[in-house]
Amino acid sequence: MTPEITQDFSSYLNQFFFGIYPYLAIMIMVGVSIMRYDRDQYTWKADSSQLLRSKGMRVGSNLFHIGVILLFFGHLVGLLTPEPIYHLIMTAATKQLMAMVAGGVFGTLCFIGLSMLLYRRLFDKRIRATSRFSDIALLVILYVQLILGLITIPYSAQHLDGSSMIALANWAQHIVTFRAGAADFIVNEAWVFKAHIVLGLSIFLVFPFTRLVHMLSAPVKYLFRTGYQIVRRRGGA
Repeated sequence: MTPEITQDFSSYLNQFFFGIYPYLAIMIMVGVSIMRYDRDQYTWKADSSQLLRSKGMRVGSNLFHIGVILLFFGHLVGLLTPEPIYHLIMTAATKQLMAMVAGGVFGTLCFIGLSMLLYRRLFDKRIRATSRFSDIALLVILYVQLILGLITIPYSAQHLDGSSMIALANWAQHIVTFRAGAADFIVNEAWVFKAHIVLGLSIFLVFPFTRLVHMLSAPVKYLFRTGYQIVRRRGGA
């Protein structure tokens, strides 16, 4: 292909993945989640394997959930806080350094926990025998996404002026406010940032088809649980 065709194709991919794909992923996630909850609530659960074997489950699960929750809200605040607001208390460079440190700590917690859960899912014969392909595939996808996120840290260290943070934040803020030109902000960013974003959006896309849906209702159901449980006497009706 000629350089012009290659450049046009690259521009098209950039526009699709960072200008169109975010909306497709979110629309499918929201629409299918509503349909699944409305039509098939029985499948709206975590399908925990703790009853099969609890060894390693509690520590791994706690580390994973603590890490992933902190990472999620860290990304949310870091990407969606407008420049004029955080400039009241810190510079872009300081914000990026904080994001690198916090991301490294929370990412490491999540990595340890997810490693334990994935090892358990793959090498515990009893759990492996009852695992669906989607169970293992989901953990692998999350594992790759987490590794990509950790790899972004040394790349961010090459731009301690905060330029990468500003570019990514501008992209995210343009997406959530439906402004044109969002994809242009990250056209020159490193491949690892782009891969991290695309895989993250893909997780949103497959979200309603997996056990991840329990994240939406589990906290609410826990707060408003009835406080009783149905039991059956042994040998009785």
